[in-house]
Amino acid sequence: MPANQAALPIDILEQRSHRDARHERLFRWLLKGCALIVLASLLGAAGATLWGGREAFSAFGWHFLVSSAWDPGNDVYGAVVPVYGTIATSLIALLIAVPISFGIAVYLSEVAPAWLRTPVASAIELLAGIPSIIYGMWGLFVFAPFFANHIKPWLTNNLGNKPDDGKLSWAAEHVPFVGKLFGSDYPFGASILVAGIVLAVMIIPFISSVMREVFQTVPTRLKESAYALGSSTWEVSWDIVLPYTRSAVIGGIFLGLGRALGETMAVTFVLGNAMHLSASLLDPGASIASTIANQFSEATGLQKSSLMALAFLLFVVTFVVLLIARLMLRQLARKEGR
Repeated sequence: MPANQAALPIDILEQRSHRDARHERLFRWLLKGCALIVLASLLGAAGATLWGGREAFSAFGWHFLVSSAWDPGNDVYGAVVPVYGTIATSLIALLIAVPISFGIAVYLSEVAPAWLRTPVASAIELLAGIPSIIYGMWGLFVFAPFFANHIKPWLTNNLGNKPDDGKLSWAAEHVPFVGKLFGSDYPFGASILVAGIVLAVMIIPFISSVMREVFQTVPTRLKESAYALGSSTWEVSWDIVLPYTRSAVIGGIFLGLGRALGETMAVTFVLGNAMHLSASLLDPGASIASTIANQFSEATGLQKSSLMALAFLLFVVTFVVLLIARLMLRQLARKEGR
């Protein structure tokens, strides 16, 4: 106890002690309130969308989850088409974005000269801050026409089951599902594949930035020891850097996936917004977010309730993805003995 406090009367010290304890309790309750606000917002959003979609769930039951019909004229609605479009575009985005992001992160952390690292890292951060509608406009006016004129014909003729000359390629004839995935009569560029590519461009800055930051946390002595034993840059990156940071890398990947699942404007521009189910990635489709954005302003009655039910399903899908991420991270931590 400081000398100036030792000279104070006992009753004053007790008053200060009670006051400090009261302030401590107030501080704890304030922090707990901040944490509970997040939880209340989460539960409130889920409850509001579920309550708003109660009419659709009551009218269609579980059939709403397995039906591909979407007919506002007859008030018949199903969630399969937008749910499939959401999952398909997000998975395509991940398949493209993860390898590229890994290459960017490894280059910036292990290969790039010092004078180049900062400008490239700054450019990636700037790309992450670009509004999604800019990506959507780029996809609609630049990439989709280029895709329709140069990439889609090649995919259709060499991989699809509907080539222009009528002759199936070896891949379309002998590899299962390839012909259906890349066969299409739709003449324009907007499609599930284009939407997935645009989403990949959007989430690459997020995933690569996270990977780069965690790669830089690897102790230098570990990498220098591997180089001293004759390891190449690829071997150091794959055998040393990635295992050391794999938990954080997985977290960054699922962060990008969460961004892709909920994206609205960019997907709306390039997905085609067609409410019919097609196995081809070159055909237009719909996602949950794009369907809500296109129809909610004019929806009434059962259609509005169905859109709210879709919003609840998007919430559930996102929650399941985050839950899978948490389980994967916990399993990795258990294997590492943490």
